[in-house]
Amino acid sequence: MELGGIIKNKMAEKLKVKKVGISLAIVSGILYIACALLVAIAPEFTTNLFSNIFHGIDITQIITTSISLGSIVIGLIEIIIYAYITGALFAWVYNKIK
Repeated sequence: MELGGIIKNKMAEKLKVKKVGISLAIVSGILYIACALLVAIAPEFTTNLFSNIFHGIDITQIITTSISLGSIVIGLIEIIIYAYITGALFAWVYNKIK
């Protein structure tokens, strides 16, 4: 009986690769959309916010606040794909370390 409990506990510690990938992809997609909305609603605030995140680097030379819907959709697709791959790799590596 004890052995069965140990095996169940070990299985519970493993991450499901696909679920972690999908979870990170969903969260990243939501954050990307929130960021795009923030740029549309308050471009100056967003520029200042990201300048602070990048340790005061002046990003005004490289940032654009006029973004087309098509570029937002392409960016969203890209971030979802990258996040899924990152989450899946994270879970796979985590499971290998365990």
